[in-house]
Amino acid sequence: MRNQQTLLAAAAEVFVTSGVDAPIRQIAARAGVGVATIYRHFPTRADLVVAVYRHQVEACAEAGPHLLADADSPFAALRQWIDLFVDFLVTKHGLANALQSDNSGFEALHTYFVDRLMPVCEQLLDAAADAGEIRADVQPYELLRGIGNLCVGRDGDPRYDPRRLIDLLLQGLRRPQPA
Repeated sequence: MRNQQTLLAAAAEVFVTSGVDAPIRQIAARAGVGVATIYRHFPTRADLVVAVYRHQVEACAEAGPHLLADADSPFAALRQWIDLFVDFLVTKHGLANALQSDNSGFEALHTYFVDRLMPVCEQLLDAAADAGEIRADVQPYELLRGIGNLCVGRDGDPRYDPRRLIDLLLQGLRRPQPA
């Protein structure tokens, strides 16, 4: 199981930097294992991509409460969590191509993603709103969807920086401070 977690973490890192079509040997090298080990755990690329997707959803979901407990403020926790979410979205972007015609499989994963991450986002938003750091009317679906749309908009344009736009979006959530 530990070996599999190492593989998934390595594959996620490679997918973020090189996309889901990155060579399996690159993932194997990052994980410090042979290519055969990857194929033993994940017989097809789609199996590997789906496993990475699920692994990242779980890591993102589990990180929320920890960030909230450890960050300087609820808004700082929200910002750190969104950074993780953006890394996840980079991997997710190539998922549809990796699954190709398995539309029902993609839909099931999307439902899983929404069911796991929406409550975490809501918890972070509520904490930041309760602390007076952000507006109280921000809905988790709106925020996640907006971030997702900003991440998809890149399409290979080197001038387009989704993280900069997400930072602007987050600044728009802030409550105006009294003068």
